[in-house]
Amino acid sequence: MDQSNRYADLSLKEADLIAGDKHVLVAYHMQPATGYGYLETAAHIAAESSTGTNVEVCTTDEFTKGVDALVYFIDEAKGVMKVAYPIDLFDRNITDGRTMLVSFLTLCVGNNQGQGDVKCLKMHDFYVPRSILRQYDGPAMNIADMWEILGRPRVDGGYIAGTIIKPKLGLRPEPFAKACYQFWLGGDFIKNDEPQGNQVFCPTKKVIPLVVDSMKRAMDETGQAKLFSANITADDHYEMLARADYILETFGPDANKVAFLVDGYVGGPGMITTARRQYPAQFLHYHRAGHGAVTSPSALRGYTAFCLSKMSRLQGASGIHVGTMGYGKMEGAQDDRNIAYMIERDSADGPYYHQEWYGMKATTPIISGGMNALRLPGFFENLGHGNVINTSGGGSYGHIDSPAAGAISLRQSYECWKAGADPIEFAKEHKEFARAFESFPGDADKIFPGWREKLGVHK
Repeated sequence: MDQSNRYADLSLKEADLIAGDKHVLVAYHMQPATGYGYLETAAHIAAESSTGTNVEVCTTDEFTKGVDALVYFIDEAKGVMKVAYPIDLFDRNITDGRTMLVSFLTLCVGNNQGQGDVKCLKMHDFYVPRSILRQYDGPAMNIADMWEILGRPRVDGGYIAGTIIKPKLGLRPEPFAKACYQFWLGGDFIKNDEPQGNQVFCPTKKVIPLVVDSMKRAMDETGQAKLFSANITADDHYEMLARADYILETFGPDANKVAFLVDGYVGGPGMITTARRQYPAQFLHYHRAGHGAVTSPSALRGYTAFCLSKMSRLQGASGIHVGTMGYGKMEGAQDDRNIAYMIERDSADGPYYHQEWYGMKATTPIISGGMNALRLPGFFENLGHGNVINTSGGGSYGHIDSPAAGAISLRQSYECWKAGADPIEFAKEHKEFARAFESFPGDADKIFPGWREKLGVHK
């Protein structure tokens, strides 16, 4: 059934919709299945995403039609369609009147993803009007709070050198805690990897006290504060609370140095909101493990990594992994820096929409996946700043001297870039950075050809 007469209005102007402050706008890349028209399919998507059914029904009235989602733009040649969703469509809490991300996902990437007349349907951008933006939680904490704990300025406090304990699984409590101590002698921030939790060989209630001891000893030895991101991911709301409460109790006076890591994609918005609302004084570390199932450029449906990150800020993530923008081991490209800009700035451009955040706290870009001291200068240059948390596992524990030396090499890499220095010349005066060349010779050969002769390395 062609529903374009009801669910499409190409006379609508985007500027008017934005000025009206009554619609969430969504831009999709869409291709219809063979045999279906473009506008007809687009209208079916808008219908399925709002008030539509596959037949005319007797219960529809004029009010119902007033909350129809409407296709307002199509570019068939580029495969782009845009839909305006009235804000009244979105579910509100009965407890506080606020809105929720699950409602946004249910409408905008819900049943429309399974339509038989659609070959490809992927959300590439969305716009949130001020009237509903203020109904989302937004972050309670971010990198500024981490800088303050580390004794730095709350503005432009710079690079936070972090790691993931490697191997990601398989360490028992004592070696895990020892690995924490070794890194903290040179670095700032340690996170659990996404599958780490309460394994039978490394129970939470045995490993956390040892981690606390490692943190205290490292702080005593270095005179510097340290940070730990503990995974509280669980299927059950009460299990998450039990893990979080135990961790905070065990860290005691150092509880402010604890972040809570939540696997936000596989766990869903409910986990993020649970952590955000129950523990607003803790940095909420959004791990996006599994997101590639829908965000990968090869995926024909779902949404992009850009959209995932923008949604994380609405939910209240303090920080989210944003990829390495082509400089690490994971899928990505240099223009992925726009993901970071959207979550860290108060005003930013997306692929299709400009978004004003109206003072909502920023979400911190977290950089992880195959990074080391040699890859970081190019990354910083591409991003334009170093106000990020970087968790380098192999880049720390793969350093030829020690995890602490690996951590120091990461910070020296940032200092090199910030000073605008030549990395080879900088290495001659900074041992840990210099030894990173020997630690990662494959990267050194690729990024800094001729480094052996320049640094006097003959092996």
